[in-house]
Amino acid sequence: QAQLVESGGGVVQAGGSLRLSCAASGRTVSNKAMGWFRQAEGKEREFVAVTSWSGGSKYYSDSVQGRFTISRDNTKNTVYLQMNSLKPEDTAVYYCFASKSIPTMTAPDFWGQGTQVTVSS
Repeated sequence: QAQLVESGGGVVQAGGSLRLSCAASGRTVSNKAMGWFRQAEGKEREFVAVTSWSGGSKYYSDSVQGRFTISRDNTKNTVYLQMNSLKPEDTAVYYCFASKSIPTMTAPDFWGQGTQVTVSS
């Protein structure tokens, strides 16, 4: 089965930047929306960003709009999340997901193990 592996998390000061990567392995992940959600300790899962397979449609949560950018390289089966102007409230475990479509992304087909992002003040 296809697997998603996140990387790029770490500790950064407020105002800094990180780039997360999500690489798909195993079976080819094609014609699927891919994106990110996050979960802070003690809080529910929160949508972050999503892109269609072609990259023609992208959506962001209001909390990250203007600061985060999602992109993908289908030749590498990889999706990226460039995070700029990070805030302490961005601290969470970030999970990559793949879904049949954007409208059904609340029930993803695959998700990764997550990567920790910690933003210090």
